[in-house]
Amino acid sequence: MGIADVEVTANGYLVNTEDWSEDLAREMAAAESLGELTERHWDLINFLRSEYFDNAGSQPNERNMVKAMSEAWGEKIGTKDLYDLFPMQPSKQATRIAGLPETKRKGGY
Repeated sequence: MGIADVEVTANGYLVNTEDWSEDLAREMAAAESLGELTERHWDLINFLRSEYFDNAGSQPNERNMVKAMSEAWGEKIGTKDLYDLFPMQPSKQATRIAGLPETKRKGGY
């Protein structure tokens, strides 16, 4: 199932989270000129999906993403590192590619 086969909101978020797949995420990333998704992209995508589905719809802000990825990667990172992965605002772009609903709050802290 590709982008053309799924229903999205005006801002490009999936209407039904069940429509998401890794292949769809790759297609969405390509459409947003992100290139090939690296292991670090997938770490953040999987973290966001896990938080949402396993933690009552939680959608971490960028500060919490930095903290979680620093722990996962075993190194201290900053917000810039997330923007290197998802330049169109990690809390929005990564959430969109992860197939999750649009967050209504601001991105950062």
